[in-house]
Amino acid sequence: MSSQVLPSGLVQYRDHKRYLWLLSIAVPALMNTGPLLYVARHDVSALWIPVAFLYVAMPIADWMLGQDRSNPPESAVPALEADRYYRYITYAVVPVLWMTYIFAAWFVSRYALPWYAQVAVIISTGAAGGFCINVGHELGHKQTNVERWLAKIILAPTGYGHFTIEHNRGHHRDVATPDDPASARMGEGIWRFTLREYPGAVRRAWKLERERLGRLGRSAWNFDNEILQPLLITVVFYIGMVVWLGWRVLPFLVLSGMWANFQLTSANYVEHYGLLRGKLADGSFERCQPHHSWNSNHMFSNWALFHLQRHSDHHTFPGRRYQSLRHFQDLPTLPNGYFGMFTLAYFPPLWYRVMDPLLLAAVGRDLTRINFQPNKREKLMQKYGLSS
Repeated sequence: MSSQVLPSGLVQYRDHKRYLWLLSIAVPALMNTGPLLYVARHDVSALWIPVAFLYVAMPIADWMLGQDRSNPPESAVPALEADRYYRYITYAVVPVLWMTYIFAAWFVSRYALPWYAQVAVIISTGAAGGFCINVGHELGHKQTNVERWLAKIILAPTGYGHFTIEHNRGHHRDVATPDDPASARMGEGIWRFTLREYPGAVRRAWKLERERLGRLGRSAWNFDNEILQPLLITVVFYIGMVVWLGWRVLPFLVLSGMWANFQLTSANYVEHYGLLRGKLADGSFERCQPHHSWNSNHMFSNWALFHLQRHSDHHTFPGRRYQSLRHFQDLPTLPNGYFGMFTLAYFPPLWYRVMDPLLLAAVGRDLTRINFQPNKREKLMQKYGLSS
């Protein structure tokens, strides 16, 4: 049993996932497995092990382990969120990921690798950068100065320091609407979505921060700008690595950062695909509800991602910490964890074949709840027998 009722009526809750959350440190640390094995054995194929682990082994593990729909009792949540153990795990992953990035950069500058081996290291290091953005997401939603600064520090290696502004003040406001560059539309493939999402996110983040500083009577170009702060860390990091390792490391850092940022794009793509918030009488959109996000309770990837995949509860209650995020009944539900869905998304015809029917079922074929790609709306309505 994970909880018991005491004579006083209070609930003593024992989190059965308490130590499994350590996988959120261990899995990102595995991204250096390939380079470490290469140093020991000089086997180029070893460099692909982290890639295979993420995009093949993890989806299989999610399928085999199944889903965890358990929730902590609400009476236990205040104590659960106050337990600093969970916070320390997010703190600990920050230096682990920085060391992962630095070791990978040293590795590619030290060893003459064929191009396909370099691709493997770029993907695995970029995946580590994706984990950077994931922990930055968890930390950036919190109100303590320590967590907010750690979010900026961990977002710096990938050059995605604008994420906290863009995500917290932009995406959460506009999610599941046509106005949101980070919400994918039905019929929009991931490659087209990428061209809309990334520049749209940068523009929205800068606009939001410029407006915030303007209200304080300050220019956007000062150190109080929370986009420039992590950007400065990025620039110092890149310059330091070039001084230490030479110019050869710069393309590696840039390409790894691009793949890391694409992992966020992949997450954004699967998290809200085709879902639309309803409009109110005054023309505004309804408040974000759990059914405006795709949810996944698949165990292994949730343990490795600080419960990111319980995205429905996160968007409804964004301040809630990862260990207390909840499952809700009758939600739009992904058939696998994120890494399995990423792989599917990279092949748009397969994605549409799997996800479009799930989307129609999730919204009850209600057109007012579907965020269509505008130039494909009529074609999709005809394909699926939808009528306005």
